[in-house]
Amino acid sequence: MKYLIVCLSALSLIGCANIQKKDMSAFNAAAPRSILVVPVVNKTLDVDAPVYVLTTLPIPLANKGYYVFPVNTTKYILEQEGLYEGDRILTIPVPTLAKMFGADAILYVTIKRWDAQYAFIATTVTVEFDYKMVSADGTVIWEENKKMAYSPQNSGGGGLGGLIAAAISAAITRAAPNYMPLAQSAHQQVFLMGPNQLPDGPYNIPAK
Repeated sequence: MKYLIVCLSALSLIGCANIQKKDMSAFNAAAPRSILVVPVVNKTLDVDAPVYVLTTLPIPLANKGYYVFPVNTTKYILEQEGLYEGDRILTIPVPTLAKMFGADAILYVTIKRWDAQYAFIATTVTVEFDYKMVSADGTVIWEENKKMAYSPQNSGGGGLGGLIAAAISAAITRAAPNYMPLAQSAHQQVFLMGPNQLPDGPYNIPAK
């Protein structure tokens, strides 16, 4: 059994975990060509988080070489069927959902963390996602979890001036946290870069 240590700590980006290399045989057997990304499940208090996260998912999947159904069109069609929330979509049988769009696989994403926590003169912005991909027959073919955290660094030097600058920076981050770079980085790592990244899809164009 292989284990990889992944630690990201470049002053501002924090994320360290023991990651187990997973068996990809189910994914390879399914060999999906098209992926349906459904509206995400939100376990946080931020009602806007699902919309933001949904918009960040298609690009890394497409870059990996898969056809991704347009998420806005998918969301609209599901809403016409009365499926407005990610939790409600989970109740629909996978074969039924896959047949509705003609998809080879469906990606379900759950937002577990989407918050900014203030402590003294620092604010830490954190996101955490559960990812699960299933084939059209309902078989789970890939799963992953990713947690990312960001804490702005003070560049105002030491002393009282530095403390004031750090407090101001923390207050600004707390008032208007920027989650999108963290979400995009999380997706990049699980889909494109991590030890359990997706295999290249049929439409992947090798770099020359």
